[in-house]
Amino acid sequence: MNSVSLQLHLEELKKAYLHEPAPSFEVRKERILRIVQMINKYEENLCKVVSADFGVRHSVETRLIELNTVRQAAKFAIKHLKDWMAPRSVDLPFHLRSSNAWTQSQAKGVVGIISSWNYPIQLALVPAIAAIAAGNRVWLKPSERSARTSGYLATIITEYFHPLEFSVTAGDSSLASDFAALPFDHLFFTGSSVTGKKVMRAASDNLTPITLELGGKSPAIIHTDASLKEAAKKIIYGKLLNGGQTCIAPDYVLIKHELIPALQAELKTAAQQMFSNDEELTSAIDQAQTVRWMTLVNDAISKGAQATPLLESSSTRPFTPLLLSQVSDDSLVMKEEVFGPILPIIGIASVGEAINYVNDRDHPLALYWFGKDKKVLKEILARTHSGGVCVNDTLLHAGIENLPFGGIGASGMGSYHGKAGFDTFSHQKPVLEVKGFLGMRKWMGTNLAHPPYGKAIEKLIRKMS
Repeated sequence: MNSVSLQLHLEELKKAYLHEPAPSFEVRKERILRIVQMINKYEENLCKVVSADFGVRHSVETRLIELNTVRQAAKFAIKHLKDWMAPRSVDLPFHLRSSNAWTQSQAKGVVGIISSWNYPIQLALVPAIAAIAAGNRVWLKPSERSARTSGYLATIITEYFHPLEFSVTAGDSSLASDFAALPFDHLFFTGSSVTGKKVMRAASDNLTPITLELGGKSPAIIHTDASLKEAAKKIIYGKLLNGGQTCIAPDYVLIKHELIPALQAELKTAAQQMFSNDEELTSAIDQAQTVRWMTLVNDAISKGAQATPLLESSSTRPFTPLLLSQVSDDSLVMKEEVFGPILPIIGIASVGEAINYVNDRDHPLALYWFGKDKKVLKEILARTHSGGVCVNDTLLHAGIENLPFGGIGASGMGSYHGKAGFDTFSHQKPVLEVKGFLGMRKWMGTNLAHPPYGKAIEKLIRKMS
């Protein structure tokens, strides 16, 4: 589609929305259930196309972190949707207590979604569910980097939805640029910070409200009283799930210098126990990703880092997951989000040094802390900024529908999941219905403040002060 065709389709979507600006609970529920029916029917094929995009991704991983996540989002939204849609009463000051005030959630209109390749099903359909729950029409632009999955999603969505309900347009980066420049009523983007800046610039020309789900370097901080064995298991799972291509994967570890050798041993043991089967370790999305990982490692080694393989070498695996120690701060791996199976370990001397290390960098999307000391945890929470925090585990907070998911600063803006997603795609419209005190118009609303001014308004001002 060229830019003119894109604009014409958006106008059609907006007309469709205006024809039904406030769909009922039943309509919204039915549309959400169609998404569930769709992935249930085509679950096997979806697992296959995702695996084809990555080269290797086990079907259990796709079902667990993609399809089940979509089902959970749908189930949670349907369960709570009536409550979310209901008007919320608002208290009024004494001189307006005979009046009524409330807020009501109103769909914004047409929501554009630009989804990412690393979780090509989840990151397309979970925000779509939230937008549909809020009453919007949805237009999805999936990633061209996961072309097979994107194309298949476009096919099955077309089977289950009219294009003026839920539309999909696949295409390359130039189409994505034109898509971001359209005057949507809300634009939702998941991807890198570099691309996020471009999307934000494009949206600014139309003053389009935008949600950016980005990434960043999410630290894992291990306190001295933590079980290294347990921490290692959780960190390895969070790091190697989806081959490390997860926006909230632990990006690096902060731990006291003297504990590094013991941690390295536990990390290697945990990796071997969980990911020794090459068929259960997701590959890089493409050759360019593998080359990037090698570049990060070679750059770090050239600046003094030591690399330790996490797994035994394999002829079928194009890249072996690695630990990096003695890593220089000016290495690329410490400046860029890793987004792969490479884990730098940074030695620190104290909790304060760990906090300063995190604060000297952009705010991460996630922060992980392992330990028992509640005072230290409280200090970490109070003195650091991150999109979210998970204590004594990794990734899990992102799967809780009752918790908002989103970044802060360079890791993004806005949030979704559960009610946070419904609110993101809704306008909270305030309404004031003015009534006279005891039914008398003289004491109704602004009548009390109309000129000519006299003693009555002076009394009112004093009572209001």
